[in-house]
Amino acid sequence: MTTQTMHRQKSWTTQLPRLLIYVVLIAFVIFYLMPIYVLLITGMKSYTEVSLHSMWDLPKVLSFDSFLKAWMGSPAEGFRGLGDNFWNSVQLAIPATILSAMLGSMNGYVLSKWKFKGSNTLFMLLLFGMFIPYQSILIPLVQLLQSIGLYGTIPGLIFVHVVYGIPITTLIFRNYYATVPSELVEAAGIDGAGILGIYRHIMFPISLPGFVVVMIWQFQSIWNDFLFGVIVTSRPSVQPITVALNNLAGSYIVEWNVQMAGSLLAAMPTMLVFIFLGRYFMRGLLAGSLKG
Repeated sequence: MTTQTMHRQKSWTTQLPRLLIYVVLIAFVIFYLMPIYVLLITGMKSYTEVSLHSMWDLPKVLSFDSFLKAWMGSPAEGFRGLGDNFWNSVQLAIPATILSAMLGSMNGYVLSKWKFKGSNTLFMLLLFGMFIPYQSILIPLVQLLQSIGLYGTIPGLIFVHVVYGIPITTLIFRNYYATVPSELVEAAGIDGAGILGIYRHIMFPISLPGFVVVMIWQFQSIWNDFLFGVIVTSRPSVQPITVALNNLAGSYIVEWNVQMAGSLLAAMPTMLVFIFLGRYFMRGLLAGSLKG
């Protein structure tokens, strides 16, 4: 056996594990994209083409009528479109994400760099909020929102998501700020900066990786929420898109092509966030945002 042949065999042996990894990864990608494929091709079919036997088949004629119908609705068939509710979710998710991220950032900063008596106990109590089931607080939550005049409104839903987001955002930012050297904070204090000045000029500018992780996490959680949306918002005109999607059905029949198109429209924002910002999410994780 020549040296060149042995070198080729050795090279093939070293590359085989990598090829197997790629094959497995491609198989997982195909598996996870199968629901998206079904949503897309079913949404492009007419109602007469939709059936269990042909759900994997491509549409005979490409058409976006189902997407238009899901967006605009059909008053004649008795259901609203998702257009208005989509913008309700935008008005909900963006402010709630920003507010919960800012509150979590300030809480994490104080709890990691300004220790005080009972700070660890307070932190544990905040974390306890992560494990309270949503269903157990629905009645007092509705009563509270009614008493402050926010029940049945988007601001009320923003308030709920901001409060429920405080535990996880505080945890992420506290662990992130714990990796920042305390000498940096002490040096800023010696230069005359106060607690807010240190946060504004030192901690906040270096918090981008933490904010990326928190805001992506909070946005997808808030956008995909159904329980609070259906309980807190009582009128269809102010309901988020996840609740409206549940009502996307005619009075007599369910048009599965329209349902599939509506599901894809509802999932599109979070999909785009992870497609375009997923790498920054991973960088934020690696930067220490979730290190304990």
